Order: sequence, then C-alpha cells, then structure tokens
Amino acid sequence: MVELKRIPTEQRNEATAYIDRMSTLEMVRLINQEDHKVADAVGREAQHIARAVDIITGHMKQGGRLIYVGAGTSGRLGILDAVECPPTYSTEPELVQGLIAGGTPAIFRAVEGAEDDPDLGRKDLEEIHYTKQDVLVGIAASGRTPYVIGAMEYAKSLGGVTIGVTCCPGSEIDTLAEVGIAPMPGPEVVTGSTRMKSGTAQKMVLNMLSTCTMIRLGKVYGNLMVDVKPSNEKLIRRCVSIVCAAAECDEAAATAALEQCGYHPKIAIVMLLCGCTAEEAEKRLTEKDGYIARVVG
Repeated sequence: MVELKRIPTEQRNEATAYIDRMSTLEMVRLINQEDHKVADAVGREAQHIARAVDIITGHMKQGGRLIYVGAGTSGRLGILDAVECPPTYSTEPELVQGLIAGGTPAIFRAVEGAEDDPDLGRKDLEEIHYTKQDVLVGIAASGRTPYVIGAMEYAKSLGGVTIGVTCCPGSEIDTLAEVGIAPMPGPEVVTGSTRMKSGTAQKMVLNMLSTCTMIRLGKVYGNLMVDVKPSNEKLIRRCVSIVCAAAECDEAAATAALEQCGYHPKIAIVMLLCGCTAEEAEKRLTEKDGYIARVVG
C-alpha cells in the first residue's frame, strides 16, 4: 500500500471524487475534460520521442527491428501498433512486433501472474531471436512491471538499446531505458484504471514512434502513405486516390500506371511525375533509397 501511494498513476483524482453521484452526461463531460490533459502531457515529451524515433530509424536502416514489450493494456497497445504497420507501410510482419506477458491468450483475456515473472520477458525475446541490432520499447504505465523489466535487462545485456514508455518519471523502467518517455496525464478518472488516460497517452506515443520512423524511412510522400499494401478493395481504392493526389492526375491515368507496376503507388507516382516506365521508376527509387522526394526533386 505504501508503494502504491508513491506511484502517480495510482493517485486519487480529486476532480472525479464524486463521479458516482453524477448524471450520465456529467460523467461523460468530466471524462472528456480529463482526456484533454493527455495530449499536452505527451507534447511535453516531444524531445524524448524524437530522440527515440531517430534511434529506431538508425537501427532499422542497419537491419534491426522494433520490438514492443508490455503486459495487459500496455502489451495490447504495442501489438495494436505493430500489426498496423504491414498494411499501412508494406513492412514485413517481423519488422515491428508486439510481445505481451502471457502470450497470445493474454491479448483477449488476462493471464494471471504472467506480468510478475521477469524471466518470461527474457524468454519471449529469446524466442524471436532478439539481437543488439533491434530496439526494445518497454511499455508500462506504472513503470514497474517485472515482465517488462526482465525483457529490458536481457536486451541491455546483449548491448541493445532500450526505450521506456511509462506515465511515471523516475520509475525503474524509465531509469533503466536509454530514452525514457514518461508523459504524466494525471490521476485516472477511476483510481488506478490505467487503460484510460495512461493508455491513451501510451497509444499516442507509440503512434508517433512508428509513424515518424516510417516517414524517416521514406514510406510517406508529403502526407501520403505511398507504401500502402493493396490487400483489400478499400486499400486498392486508396492506392488510386494516393496516386491521383501525388501525381495530380485522373483516376484513369493512376489506375493505368498502377496496373503496369503491380499496384505499387511509389513506382506509379514516379512513372507519372517523371514520364518513365515502371522499370525505370523502380530503378530511380532504388538509387534514392526509396524516397520519392529525392527522385522527383
């Protein structure tokens, strides 16, 4: 109990002390009011987030991976961010991965005690053949989850870089990491329910880490996801829309170019902007490490 009283995410929120006596509309408005504090808290961590992005980008350019590790809500948020990278940026599934204490069953239902075992964190990294080229992001609202700490200590023992995403500055995970990202959105609406403001803050940070890294890797042109994978009808239509916007052409021209290059928006855009064949466009992109802006000037 004494330890819990010292953890910022476990403090009582005076603003919501009587939320159980409010009308439903008052509850909703109060929760929304508290949620407004999250973005500002994340914003105050901008320098740390930017540093983490540069580290992840550098390691990926050398063949490394981004590995998220967490328990409960934190673990699920890491998985959520990881699984969206392949369809959005055409990355290999192994490039960004999310590990959760308790494995796959824990995604859907709590696995009691899994987060309390630091050895499980190490074992899960061993199973994916973690190396010092990879970057580990340990996620835990309280900053003290043994599973995450075990994974981070193992990564560091190999000479790897670790990043912490918590809501408790100065916590064990925050201090263990080379880069500690610790937004403080304040006590939760319901005391200790860190799936709320803390979870929202963590998701915002993870969105920034993966999105900014993919931008740095040339997978975005302007603000268009030019490496999107056309794996369903919606994404096929999005490919056409992206090419139309980037090349300032009509749907017929965009579709024709996409059909010639196997529905790779990057190649189609360069074809249209540079007036070249699919083969030439692909060659030019390869020479410029896949960055459209470097090809078209």
